[in-house]
Amino acid sequence: MKIIYFGTPEFAASQLEAILAAGYEVPVVVTTPDRPAGRGKQMHASEVKECALKHGLPVLQPEKLKDEAFVDQLRSYDADLFVVVAFRMLPEVIWSMPPKGTINLHASLLPQYRGAAPINHAIINGETETGLTTFILDKEIDTGAMIMQEKLAISDKMNAGELHDALMMMGNKVIVETIKKIEKGDIHPESQEAVIEKEGIVLKPAPKIFKEDCYIDWNKSGREIYNFVRGLSPYPAAHAKIQNPEGEILDLKIFKTELALKNCSNDELLSIKTDQKSYLAVVLCDSCIKIVEIQQAGKKAMKIAEFLRGTRVSEDWKLVL
Repeated sequence: MKIIYFGTPEFAASQLEAILAAGYEVPVVVTTPDRPAGRGKQMHASEVKECALKHGLPVLQPEKLKDEAFVDQLRSYDADLFVVVAFRMLPEVIWSMPPKGTINLHASLLPQYRGAAPINHAIINGETETGLTTFILDKEIDTGAMIMQEKLAISDKMNAGELHDALMMMGNKVIVETIKKIEKGDIHPESQEAVIEKEGIVLKPAPKIFKEDCYIDWNKSGREIYNFVRGLSPYPAAHAKIQNPEGEILDLKIFKTELALKNCSNDELLSIKTDQKSYLAVVLCDSCIKIVEIQQAGKKAMKIAEFLRGTRVSEDWKLVL
């Protein structure tokens, strides 16, 4: 089959590699336009573009997906199937174009965690299992009929970055198997709405995460905060603000914590506990939570002992709620 591939980040580049390794013809790859990135704001190509160029594939980078010239160009390739992984929502004029349809690989067990950040939200919510779903694209985001699913356990210590990598590797097999099924005409798509109704599922969404969503709510339980931190690590990272007695506020990224389920009832709620050398913790409603890895603005990420050597946090410091 002739396949046109749509994708942007590393996750999508890995699936493109798998499709090419399986011997499928990909006459062109579609990705986002180059964007300025980093401190120097140098133009940066997407990981999918870099993968495509490495294999000598032509790349299309439309600003507007409904642009008539772009749509006509896609049509000229006469592709059998479009495959979409971690890309923008396609207009109907595009996803309805190929005779064998347009499929998407999504990093959750649909219908749960529809949206832009399924990996993060699964961990934040304390899930012990997630997976991948391939489905047929339709008018609404992540709602199309499901073709294949593969499950993956989430360990108690796994963070979002580690889960991302595990799903990315698993996706190489899932996307190729799905394409093979389509090629043979051996698919039996299952309606998500039928599954929701049959199993009485209450949906958990996975919307895009913005910086303002990343601040820790210290009034939550230790387990909730622990899951929140690992669900945002290493990117975009959980944030917290602390203030010294002189009123200076530090905005910190917290990448790793540990639960200390000792009785903290004798300590003041939401107080900071530290030996100023190797230990920094916050007293919560049901436990204490230890900060293990942290980053101050303008500095590198570091273990808490290194941070305390450079920033003399004492128990007089306060959380900014």
